[in-house]
This record gives sequence, C-alpha cells and structure tokens, in this order.
Amino acid sequence: MTLLQDQITTVSEVSPAERTQRLNVAGAGWNERIAADAGNAQLTYRVSGRGIGSVATEIRAGKHRFLVDEPSALAGDDVAASPVEYALGALVSCQVVVYRLYAQALGLTIDEIEITAEGDLDVRKLFGIDESGRAGFHDIRVTVEISGPDSAEQYENLRQTVDAHCPVLDLFANPVPTKSVLA
Repeated sequence: MTLLQDQITTVSEVSPAERTQRLNVAGAGWNERIAADAGNAQLTYRVSGRGIGSVATEIRAGKHRFLVDEPSALAGDDVAASPVEYALGALVSCQVVVYRLYAQALGLTIDEIEITAEGDLDVRKLFGIDESGRAGFHDIRVTVEISGPDSAEQYENLRQTVDAHCPVLDLFANPVPTKSVLA
C-alpha cells in the first residue's frame, strides 16, 4: 500500500510581515461578512472516507485526500497515522492557528511555536474486554513552547485566551451531540 501522493506538499515560509497581513485581511473579511449577516458565522464541514486495505481509510476533505491507518498491533498496515494520532494532530494544528490569531489580535509576537499533545488511551473498551471505562482518551496533555520578545505573563494570558477560543480543544473538553445512522 502506498500513500496517496508520492511527494509531500511543503508549506512556504511566510515572513512575520506577510503573516500579519494575512491575519489582518482574514480577520477584517470575517468581521465584515458576519456584520452583514450573522448567519455567515455558521460553517458546516464535510469529510468522507472509504475503507481500504486491512483497516485503513482514505479520507476526502474538500480537494484534499489523506490516509488514516493503524499500527500492525491493531490490524493495520502502518502506512499512515492512526485516527487518535490525527485527533491529537487536529488539536495541535488548531492550537497553532488560534495562537497566531490571538497573538496578532493582542499585539504579541510569536517568533517560533511548537506544540506537543500526548493522550492516554486504555484499549480495554475498544476490544470489549471491560465496558466500564472510556473508549477514547482519558487524559490529554498539551505543551506549548513559544519564543518571542514578550513576557511570560503575556504568553500565559495568550494561552488562556487560546484555550477559551480553540474549536478543537472545545471538542475534546466538552461533549458534542453526535448521532450515527446507517444510510
């Protein structure tokens, strides 16, 4: 089994000035759209996937395609990150976005940012061995490393602001009404 693309796309380096300009334009655009019609703030995301290989999934999200798999110990071919690794990746990447947005809004500078998320999962429920626990993570730790000229107190205030506004952190921290149906 091979990855869906032979070459990984790289993201171009963006200067701090270019980042500031992009964040300002995006923020102004959203403010205008929402001011014109509050309904413009409501977004619906759609992602679909189909099973391939042993337990892998080909995911389609707009124009993007990627694989999700499991390690061999969980019957996978180990050709891609697992669903729970992608979930942690979604948390980390959302945090990076929201840190950038709110640093800009608060007039703070982030020279470099690196975020690590670790999650603890007990597989007994997954395999039907013990139904009393959770099927998902029971503990997640997020570590944020920021370098820049602002004070530790300002970055701590930024962390609290980001944690209050990060959509994916909200998904982890609060139950979301979810229903599953057979089509």
